[in-house]
Amino acid sequence: MTDRSPLLFLLFAGPVRLAGRLVPFMVALALVVVANLPISFSGGLLPAPVLALIAVYFWALARPSLMPPYAVLAIGLAEDLLSGGPPGLWATGFLAGYVLIDRQRKDLGELNGAGNLVAFTAVMLLSAITAYVLACVIFVRLLPVAPLLLEGIVTVALYPLLERPLDWADRSITRFLRSG
Repeated sequence: MTDRSPLLFLLFAGPVRLAGRLVPFMVALALVVVANLPISFSGGLLPAPVLALIAVYFWALARPSLMPPYAVLAIGLAEDLLSGGPPGLWATGFLAGYVLIDRQRKDLGELNGAGNLVAFTAVMLLSAITAYVLACVIFVRLLPVAPLLLEGIVTVALYPLLERPLDWADRSITRFLRSG
C-alpha cells in the first residue's frame, strides 16, 4: 500500500494541481498590479513598464498549456483597467504578441541569451504597435509615439531581471506538479 491514502489524494490533488496550473496567470496578474502601483522609482521620468507582457512571453514559450489565449486576454484587460487605458487596448496588443509567439514557438524556444532578448523585443514591438494603432483609431488622431517607445525600452530593459525569477517559478511548478 502506498503512503498516500486514496481519499486524501482525491481531496487535495485536484485543488493542488489547479493551484499549480494557475501560477503563471497569477504571476502575470501580480506583475500588472506592481507595474501600475502609484509609485515611481524614476521620479516620474520613465513610464511604467508593461511587466505582464514579460510574463506572457515567458510562459507562452515555457508552458503554453498554462498560458492559453483566454488567459492572455484577461491579463491584457487587467492591464487596461489598472493603467487607465481603454479596455481592449493592451489586451489586443498582448494577443498580437501571443500570436507571434505561438506561430514561432519552435524557433523562439531554441533561443537563449541575447537572442531571447531580441525575440522579446520583437514581441514587445508588435504588441506596442498594435496597441498604438488601436489607440489612434479609438481617439481618431495620431498620438505621440515617444511615450510608448520609452515604455517599450523600459520593458525590454527589465526583461533580463525578471527572466530568472520566472524560470525559477517554472522549475518549481514542474517539480510541484510532478510530485502531486
